[in-house]
Amino acid sequence: MRILIVGNGGREHALLWKLRQDAPSATIYATRPNGGMAGLCEPVELAPTDVEALSGFAASRGVDLTIVGPEAPLAMGLADRFRFKGLPVFGPSKAAARIESSKAFAKDLMREVGVPTAAYRVFTDGAAAEAYIRERGAPIVVKASGLAAGKGAVVCETVDAAVEAAHGMLNDFAFGEAGREVVVEEFMEGEELSVFGVCTGEDVVLLLPSQDHKRIGEGDTGPNTGGMGAYAPVSISSPRLLTEIRERIFRPVLRGLAERDSLFQGLLYAGVMLTEEGPSVVEFNCRFGDPETQVVLPLLETSLVDLLFASAEGAGLHRLHPRFREGAAVTTVVASGGYPGPVERGRAIDLSGVPDDDDVLVFHAGTARQGDGLVTAGGRVLACTGLGATFAEAAARSREAAAAVRFDGATFRRDIGWRELERSSST
Repeated sequence: MRILIVGNGGREHALLWKLRQDAPSATIYATRPNGGMAGLCEPVELAPTDVEALSGFAASRGVDLTIVGPEAPLAMGLADRFRFKGLPVFGPSKAAARIESSKAFAKDLMREVGVPTAAYRVFTDGAAAEAYIRERGAPIVVKASGLAAGKGAVVCETVDAAVEAAHGMLNDFAFGEAGREVVVEEFMEGEELSVFGVCTGEDVVLLLPSQDHKRIGEGDTGPNTGGMGAYAPVSISSPRLLTEIRERIFRPVLRGLAERDSLFQGLLYAGVMLTEEGPSVVEFNCRFGDPETQVVLPLLETSLVDLLFASAEGAGLHRLHPRFREGAAVTTVVASGGYPGPVERGRAIDLSGVPDDDDVLVFHAGTARQGDGLVTAGGRVLACTGLGATFAEAAARSREAAAAVRFDGATFRRDIGWRELERSSST
């Protein structure tokens, strides 16, 4: 079996780790692998966004399955090109990927198919956005409609902050092309779940829900990032809630996409706010989330390969029933100083103090090999996942591992899963 992973971040390292467990004899290729992936796969020196070259590589090597990790190649039509060439691929078409690449499209689709989400308006003009914000008041959320690496949503506590965010996106191009169109939406109160659905058309298999932490600071303060940590399972979830999410959110959206000739084959990720009125969608992504993947996959006991193949082939998904191990997983992201702003790269990384323990996994994101060592190569550098019989055990292992990572400027949050810890302490 030959598998190609497109992408080279923490999510892709976690996918590679799980695939190695499921198919130890497989030949696994990965595009420009990071420092942690390098010894586990065959490197492919092609950019994840080089659609034509990647499809040619997969065809020439007889790749049995390609798994697309990041959103950008999907938004560029990589999956379309693979399917045109008859190459099995896990990932939605360019048209279906609009569920993430255009928040405006996603919001309009949800409104049309009756999926609960926050009230909103879409703007391309700063003055019009400002007038609406002043009419609605705060708190309020301003989002770049396009792809902004998870940093394009700004939760604004005041009207002035929201006006500044909207003008920054529309007039000052703070997020480049991603912010030429903005979504201004009501602020929703509640806790958020990250729910992954492996999909093929209107068929969907939901994986274990998780909860992530987007804010840079402890106590969920400061600017949004791509994610500073996550944990699973989440005790406020339940089988009944997941059934509601599947029937009220996933299936109507998948049906709506299919009716628009945008059949979805791949991973649909719903950020779901649990409000007093019930589950409501914050946003959709068209791929595995990062760092949620680093806690969901280590708990998955059954084969990920089988799920992804069934989705890529468009058949048999309903016969698969993923099973998860007992206990919990917590991952803590170790980031470079200055993140989510500009960061310095090339800092030497020392992992010698990280516990050598089967219940501690270190997934690389922004790392690179330099000589015989590792150096930083991005904002989010590593994700340290702890496993345990209880949430408290998993969280302690994750924090201990993160604290043992050494490089100049290393920073991490010590409170990942703080709500879950409060819940477990009160029972």
